[in-house]
Amino acid sequence: MDWMKITVLTTTIASDIVSEALISSGSAGTVIEDKNDVALNQRPEGQWDIIDEEIARRIGDDVKVTGFYPMDERASDALSAVKEKIRNLPQLCPDVELGKLTVEASTIDDEDWAESWKKSYKPFRLGKSIVIKPGWEEYEAQPGDKIITIDPGMAFGTGTHETTGMCVALAEEYVKPGMTVMDIGTGTGILAITAAHMGAKSVLASDIDPMAVRVAKENVKINGFEDVITCVCGDLMEKATGTADVIIANIIADVIIHICAAARGLLNEGGTFICSGIAREREDETLKALNEAGYTKLDVRHMGEWTAIACSK
Repeated sequence: MDWMKITVLTTTIASDIVSEALISSGSAGTVIEDKNDVALNQRPEGQWDIIDEEIARRIGDDVKVTGFYPMDERASDALSAVKEKIRNLPQLCPDVELGKLTVEASTIDDEDWAESWKKSYKPFRLGKSIVIKPGWEEYEAQPGDKIITIDPGMAFGTGTHETTGMCVALAEEYVKPGMTVMDIGTGTGILAITAAHMGAKSVLASDIDPMAVRVAKENVKINGFEDVITCVCGDLMEKATGTADVIIANIIADVIIHICAAARGLLNEGGTFICSGIAREREDETLKALNEAGYTKLDVRHMGEWTAIACSK
């Protein structure tokens, strides 16, 4: 099958907004290429780099967000829908630096698509000990490394975004052996698998996207955590039947503000709520909502234009 590849040129801060526009127009997911991700995932000076800086040079200065659509009778409508949504973004997000918002469309086949993943997706480090490795790449583990092998599937997030990195770092700190964990909006399952690596005895990972759940299940199996992690499709607020010591939500500020009170009801006393996907300009608003819901702030971290928060019940 041939596929239509639609790429929008934007900025780091607006990449998630553009990604949502592509997904709502029919793409199963998106690829975000941002050279800032390369700089964030390098080893300290004097040690070997996990990601070749040539990738950053190839990506260029613009952040590229790409969606993929079947090249069938719906392709023309999908392209029109994307252009309309992108055209409306300046009015919908007047305070966000959106970048060029150039829309580029091309046609590729399955083989080209698969190869495009392999060119841009290399092993990289998150937090202190987690290394994300695609299944087709070799990686020589260093002492203390915890390897997560990921098959992102076609057009799914790969974990390179700053928000994921901060969530991993917070999970490394707050998830202890024997704990129970819930992961809201699990995507490819990276954060759920991180929790399992930290010694969680059980992890409930949810996503409202059936394809994301399918991909997460495959990655859980690849990494050998089927006895620890359960992946479910739907709203965790409705699917959860018990409570957790840690809840992780790497989503967006609006959703975090909306669900934080209900999520607190799913936390054990003294439990930790880790949330990210929060644009810096929404930090104060999100902290206010968390405080009003009864949380106590533990940690606030920043990376790029994003904020991650850990708070306790």
